Amino acid sequence: MPSTAPREETRREIRFRFRGREIALSGFSPRLTLLDWLRTEAGATGTKEGCNEGDCGACTVVLARRSGGATSFAPVNACILLLGQIDGAELITIEDLAQGETLHPVQEALVVHHGSQCGFCTPGIVMSLFAQHEAGPTSLDAGAIEDQLAGNLCRCTGYRPIVDAALAAHAVAPLGLWHGMTDSGGDVFVGDLARFFAAPASLASLASLYETHPDATLVSGATDVGLWITKGLQDIRKIIWLGRVAGLDAIEDTGDALRLGAGATHAALLPVLAGIHPDLGEVMRRFGSVQVRASGTLGGSIANGSPIGDLAPCLIALGATLVLQKGWTTRELPLEDFFIAYRKQDRAPGEFVRALIVPKLQAGQQFRAYKISKRIDEDISSVLAAFRFDIAQGRIGAARMAYGGMAGTPARAFNAEGFIIGARLEDEATWAGALGALALDFQPLTDQRASAQYRSLVARNLLKKALLEMQGADLSTTRVAPPRESAHV
Repeated sequence: MPSTAPREETRREIRFRFRGREIALSGFSPRLTLLDWLRTEAGATGTKEGCNEGDCGACTVVLARRSGGATSFAPVNACILLLGQIDGAELITIEDLAQGETLHPVQEALVVHHGSQCGFCTPGIVMSLFAQHEAGPTSLDAGAIEDQLAGNLCRCTGYRPIVDAALAAHAVAPLGLWHGMTDSGGDVFVGDLARFFAAPASLASLASLYETHPDATLVSGATDVGLWITKGLQDIRKIIWLGRVAGLDAIEDTGDALRLGAGATHAALLPVLAGIHPDLGEVMRRFGSVQVRASGTLGGSIANGSPIGDLAPCLIALGATLVLQKGWTTRELPLEDFFIAYRKQDRAPGEFVRALIVPKLQAGQQFRAYKISKRIDEDISSVLAAFRFDIAQGRIGAARMAYGGMAGTPARAFNAEGFIIGARLEDEATWAGALGALALDFQPLTDQRASAQYRSLVARNLLKKALLEMQGADLSTTRVAPPRESAHV
C-alpha cells in the first residue's frame, strides 16, 4: 500500500457473506457501525439497539470465519463494531437462524423454557447462545453459560430460565449449516486520501500507510473507539483497521517468555495468560464480556492507555517489554515506561504497538492479581493490583508491584517495592512499612466507582492479602493449585 494512493491491486471494497450470498460494499463512511448498517440499510431490524456502547448485548450478532479448515463463531457487539470490520466473515443475525418454520435449537429451547418476556434483549441472548452452541463444546454447565451471557443484560426473566434453555439446547448437536467465509486477502482501501477505511494485510502495508497518515485512527477491536463514535459523536475521517494484518495476532512461546502479538484478541489470550498463573486467567475471564473479548485486542488495550485497564498492571508486574514499530524501525521499552500521563503514551506519530514480550514465572517467583469491582461480571475495576515477588528461604529478594485505578496511568509502586525488599514473609513487622509506603506512590481520585479513601485502603489490603497467601504457598513452584476466584466486593 504506497504512501500516496492505493495500488491498483488494492481492493476498494469490503467483502462478506450475508444470507447466502457474498456482499461487496464500497463508498460507506469509515465511521459507519455494523448496527446502523443492519437496521437502516439492510433492513435487519431484529438486531436491537440498547445501550449503544457495547454493554447490554441486545445488538449481538455472530461473525463466522473460516481458517485452517475450521469455522469459528464470534459473538460481537454490532453497536460499536465498524462495518468495515466484518470483511472476510459471514455475518449471522437473529433472522438467519430459523430454517423455514423450524426454529434453531436455542430458539426452540427459549420458547419451551419461557426464557423471554419483553423480548427486547432476546435477539442478543439467542445470538450469544447460538455462537456457543455452534462452536460445539463437548461439555457445558451453568457456569460456562453464565460466562457466555455476561455481556447480555435482561431486566425481566432473572436468567434462570435462560440458563435452563441453554442447557437443554446443548443436548442437540450443532446444525453445521454455517461454514463461515475465508478472507480473500490483499490490502483494502475504501474511500480517498482525505477520508477512508483501510485494512492492510501485512505489517509492511500497515507501517507504510500509518507512517504516511499518522493522523489516522488505528482500530483493532473498536471496543473503545466505537464509543468515541456512538457516544462522543466524533467524526473520525481516517481509520486503519488492524484485524487483517498477517502475523500481528501471533502468539509465540520462546521458552522463558511469551511474545504476544498486538492483534491477539483477549479471547485468544485468556488460556495463554492463565497458563502463566490462574489469577491471570480469572482477571481475563472477567475482562469485559465474551463479545468484548472476541473483538478487543492486547495492542488496543495497551495503546488505549486507560488508567483503569486490567491487563496493563498485570503485565507490568510480570516485567513485560513493549515492542513498537514505525516504518521499518522497531524499538523496545519496559511497559511501565510507555505510560507518561493520563491518555498520553511514549508513542511517536506513525508508530504502533507490534507486540509484548511477557516473561514466564521462574522457580521461586510468586504472582498474585486481584480485581476489585462493584459487580463480578462486565464491570470496570475500582482497583486492580498485581504483584510478583522473588522469594528465597522465606525472604523477598525482588519485587514488582503494579496498580490500576490508583493514578492517571497504570503504575508501579516503587516506594512500596523499596520497603518490601529483604522482608521475611512470616514476619509481618518486616513488611508492614510497605503498606504505608503505598501512600507515597499513589494519591488516588474520588469518582463514581470509589472514593480515594476506599482505594487507598483496598490497595493496602490487597498487598497484605498477597503476602499472607504466599506464606502458605509452595515456593518451589510457580503455580497455585487449585485455581480460585479473585477477590471482589
